[in-house]
Amino acid sequence: MPDTNPNATLTGVTPHLMIADNRAQEAIAFYAKAFGATEVARSPAQDGKRLMHAHLAINGGAVLLHDDFPEMTGHKAPPPSGTVLHLQVPDADAAWDKALAAGATVRFPIADQFWGDRYGQLDDPFGHTWSIAGPLKG
Repeated sequence: MPDTNPNATLTGVTPHLMIADNRAQEAIAFYAKAFGATEVARSPAQDGKRLMHAHLAINGGAVLLHDDFPEMTGHKAPPPSGTVLHLQVPDADAAWDKALAAGATVRFPIADQFWGDRYGQLDDPFGHTWSIAGPLKG
């Protein structure tokens, strides 16, 4: 029987986000609007309210996420950890504007950087930081 697990093709390091306050479904909608995410798979929890697992495709890569399950982990979703999810895109300003329109907030304003990228950082409504970079416009 063939493997029907959509996560079987994941390789390398894949971010797996814990979403607090049972907002994983809201996060999926935000990531679709802000970053063009498409949903690959979804597994609801047995309680019928939370998501045990979701697999998204964003910018050619994968992001996994789930609702918080403090009864399984012994703690609530952690505050931001210093991790930044990075998107390298052809047009940083277009991606930036799309994320802001979806509800992201500015952490580090987008600007031309000394290393040769147009770069900035945003916070999503779920406590995760994203950076967006692209080539400088000539």
